[in-house]
Amino acid sequence: MKKYYVQKSPFVVPTTDGKLIEEHFGLASDATSEISMAHMVAPPGWSEPFQTPEFDEYTYIINGKKQLIVDGDTVVLEAGQSIKILKNTRVQYSNPFEEPCEYIAVCLPAFSPDLVHREE
Repeated sequence: MKKYYVQKSPFVVPTTDGKLIEEHFGLASDATSEISMAHMVAPPGWSEPFQTPEFDEYTYIINGKKQLIVDGDTVVLEAGQSIKILKNTRVQYSNPFEEPCEYIAVCLPAFSPDLVHREE
């Protein structure tokens, strides 16, 4: 039995907002519930509702910039920067900038629509 797995075809999450989400490991791609890792590209002008997830989320910016509102603080991350947001923290992610933002997101435990608690 091999003790590694090379992900060659990540699960592409269907979206309606122009954001690319390629889950390499997690519930949708390989049924891993302990952790998820996704490559994402948020287009210019993209945003999503506030949420209060039941997982820690780590984000590393590859290219572009991403804006976060974390417990009322506005944070702008640029390429080469990262952030850890602890579970049960109210946060909003957006890209109000003129260029796409490419990043990696890791959730611990794995991302699940049931755990994200997006506001309407």
